[in-house]
Amino acid sequence: MSFKSIIQDMKGELGSISRKGFDVKFGYGMRSRSHRVVQDSSVPVDVFRQSCWANMPPELLRDVLMRIEASESTWPPRKNVVVCAGVCRNWREIMKEIVKTPEISCKLTFPISLKQPGPRNSLLQCYIKRNRSNQTYYLYLSLNQASNDDGKFLLAARKCRRPTCTDYIISLNGNDVSKGSSTYIGKLRSNFLRTKFTVYDAQPPNAGAKVTKSSSTRLITVKQVSPRVPAGNYPVAHISYELNVLGSRGPRRMQCVMDAIPASSIEPGGVAPTQTEFLHSNLDTFPSLLFFRSKSTRSESFRSGPLSEQKDGMLVLRNKSPRWHEQLQCWCLNFNGRVTVASVKNFQLVASPENGVAGQEHENVILQFGKVGKDVFTMDYQYPISAFQAFAICLSSFDTKIACE
Repeated sequence: MSFKSIIQDMKGELGSISRKGFDVKFGYGMRSRSHRVVQDSSVPVDVFRQSCWANMPPELLRDVLMRIEASESTWPPRKNVVVCAGVCRNWREIMKEIVKTPEISCKLTFPISLKQPGPRNSLLQCYIKRNRSNQTYYLYLSLNQASNDDGKFLLAARKCRRPTCTDYIISLNGNDVSKGSSTYIGKLRSNFLRTKFTVYDAQPPNAGAKVTKSSSTRLITVKQVSPRVPAGNYPVAHISYELNVLGSRGPRRMQCVMDAIPASSIEPGGVAPTQTEFLHSNLDTFPSLLFFRSKSTRSESFRSGPLSEQKDGMLVLRNKSPRWHEQLQCWCLNFNGRVTVASVKNFQLVASPENGVAGQEHENVILQFGKVGKDVFTMDYQYPISAFQAFAICLSSFDTKIACE
């Protein structure tokens, strides 16, 4: 029996159960209106637990799900893993244990993976498409080496110009990029000169995170989730571009201070904070299976102490200095073939020497961003930053900076 036929059978069974429950609740099919049978609202009905698939022996179920997770290594077949987690609660609980974080598995499976650090010792290849007409940017996971393939959609951002700053609203939904949306997960805000940027997370990245009060801080309504959970502005990174006061021509120089990541994370055996679940979501828009808790044995040790106690040890990233190519008459960096078009926006970020690192750790590229087409840019990142943080840092490069170039 194929996996596709199993899913079809499950959909049919769940649909019939839902219809039966609907008919019983509203008395459909009863001959006498005065003798209708109504479901007691005080007794919850778990449709997923009524499915026969929830009664599979745990040992057999675990073996089946482990085989599926191991066989579906890349998208689009990876969607079968997501479907399995939505069959019933038993399947979802087992998937919590099987599916690992990107740090360990090098895979992006569920939306919470976008908030977790990338893989160690290898760059996760993505690309960004820019839509000039509506000032929107879309992040995709590359399915192959081509940058113009139909990748897996990850995040979207919309540029909002204001009199004193520029905001980039980041969302999980490419069709609803607004701060009032239930899929809003953070934003990027610039200063007036667009030389300094702050990355805000909608939820605390660690136990010691402090919310920044502003008029834009909102609360999730009771209709969305109960109890009410604040969707605040938690600063997780500060990006600055050096002012070019002399007007000399040259590449941009940028620095990123990662408020939520300690400098020790890039050392051998170092640990970066790992978010395990979304604190708020609109269940009518996204099923709960997409926001489940993903276990990681390496993330628990860091959360024992708040990050505020390690304020002096924040991770600092600087752009790698390019070299001048005499024959080409331009500044060059080795992007290993991932960048094909010269642009002032291109950069590579490495750990700053002030973090106390030296040798190979200092030379490892943590994030690289570059142009490959008119509105197509590659974005490759790795541990200890997440896809959300990498995307926000790359968005800062799109703004025109008169004082820097």
